[in-house]
Amino acid sequence: MRILYLSQYFPPEVGATQTRAYEMARGLVQAGHQVTMLTELPNHPTGIVQPGFRRRLWVRRPQEGIEVLHGWVWASPHKHFFNRLAFYLSYMASATLMGLLLVRGRYDLIYCTSPPLFAGGAGLALRFLRRTPLVFEVRDLWPESAVEMGELNNRRAIQLSAWLANQCYRHSRHLIVVTEGIRQTLLNKGIPPTKITLIPNGANTDLFQAQPAAAATLRQQLQLQENFVVLYAGILGLAQGLETVLDAAALLSSHPRIQFLLVGAGPREQPLRDYTQNLGLTNVQFLGQQPREQMPIYLSLADLAVVPLRDVPVFHGALPSKLFDAWACQCPTLTSIRGEAQQLVEQAGAGRFVTPEDPAALAQAILTLSEQPEERQKMGERGREFVSRYYSRQAQASRLVSVLEGMRD
Repeated sequence: MRILYLSQYFPPEVGATQTRAYEMARGLVQAGHQVTMLTELPNHPTGIVQPGFRRRLWVRRPQEGIEVLHGWVWASPHKHFFNRLAFYLSYMASATLMGLLLVRGRYDLIYCTSPPLFAGGAGLALRFLRRTPLVFEVRDLWPESAVEMGELNNRRAIQLSAWLANQCYRHSRHLIVVTEGIRQTLLNKGIPPTKITLIPNGANTDLFQAQPAAAATLRQQLQLQENFVVLYAGILGLAQGLETVLDAAALLSSHPRIQFLLVGAGPREQPLRDYTQNLGLTNVQFLGQQPREQMPIYLSLADLAVVPLRDVPVFHGALPSKLFDAWACQCPTLTSIRGEAQQLVEQAGAGRFVTPEDPAALAQAILTLSEQPEERQKMGERGREFVSRYYSRQAQASRLVSVLEGMRD
């Protein structure tokens, strides 16, 4: 099959969306299909276009058998409502134009991943203009998430977003969802169950595995040989509520052996750095964004990984990929996400659940586990086994291949 794949975020950007899109596309290519990726000029999450892509309307390049088309977007390091709206709308326009003007020949289907929801707008436009079936992947519910997070409160904008989401659901040949919670929400909207397939997040178990030797070297470089290391690795955004982690670090400041590492970048990075400075914390290090290939070393270095989200109902159906990455590297987790994530932690036995946005509970759990090395080792071993058996990205890519190939029958 020839597949036109739309994902606003894609490598060389780093992040969960980019990783899932890349590994799913690579799985399709390895299965013998031709994939053309329509994405943005890489700038996320800083809002600054990366060197080599600047002052270009579009860039075409191959990446492991995937034909990648990067298109211009309105990128800005200043993350306010109008800049974000321009950012999303410009990708919708850019992807639509690339799909019409730069892509030749007939494609068998269009595969579009959301959020951002406006990527779905481009997918819909190309569905009608190219007369090609659309498969829509729903990784988060929009506008529900934005409303509950306080990012979207304009009634007209909420109505338009809900309308666009419903059009995407209605006019797609098939829907791929990443959690049971999203599947249930779509069923409640009247979507037939036969139109929905659940393919959850997971980890690339070939890349993400324990690397103790490299981790020991990195510990030495960071002067953490004798420390108990608590790691957060991911986007520094609003949804994660990382102030809670910093407040827990403040409560543990009398335990200098316990050190916190924050690896990643995002719109909340500078406010979080300022918050750390205002608290006078000396047990927190910001290490910035690191290459994806280096993340298994950081996870192997850590004694414990924290996987937080803010305590809003829409996240009760969330299963962040960073949970699986940590387990694949035999790193136990403290997860402060109610619902599906809490249930999965209990099922895997690879970590513990902590009440969301509760610094005292988080601090106490960290302190308790810091004194239980044997239990942490068992958690790590169980996590690796659990991901390898049920949540490998390779198996999930194969599942997507089967679903899409089945649409030809």
